[in-house]
Amino acid sequence: MSSKKSTSSAAQNGAPGAKKLGARHKARKRAVDFLFEAEARNVDPVNLTAERIELARRDETIAPVSDYTSTLVEGVAENLDRLDGVIADHLKDWTLTRLPAVDRAILRVAVWELFHATDVPPVVAVDEAVELAKQLSTDDSPGFVNGVLGQIVLVAPQVRAAAAAVSSRPQSDASGETQVDTEQ
Repeated sequence: MSSKKSTSSAAQNGAPGAKKLGARHKARKRAVDFLFEAEARNVDPVNLTAERIELARRDETIAPVSDYTSTLVEGVAENLDRLDGVIADHLKDWTLTRLPAVDRAILRVAVWELFHATDVPPVVAVDEAVELAKQLSTDDSPGFVNGVLGQIVLVAPQVRAAAAAVSSRPQSDASGETQVDTEQ
């Protein structure tokens, strides 16, 4: 048995010194699993998630899909081109298509969280992505994921600020009336 597997088992079983995996970590892992599967099967990840939610409702032996997993999958799917563009811009000597599919999924989830999940501190998004890379990918992936996200985390505050400015800007509706988005 590899040390990776025994560390993960120890963490899940609450062994002393082991990292405890919380509900959000499990939601991120499941989102990565769904994104990976959807890409491998060439299906829509949002539809795949909806199918799994329904399956879990009908079969009590299947773990329910958390709301955060759905949020992550939907967020990545809605912003895929933008996320992929940012990731590709920060790859050195690699292209997005050359990355292992699991690393693409991990990076997509992390970058979505960096840009959109205001309740997730950037350091947590990066640490969680590195932890997922340790669990799910190659020995080189954790360092690679950390390096890419270490560069993207520098632009995340500007992206969040730009998104906040756009959402607070007055918008015109179909009648030409100006509407102000006051929803916070």
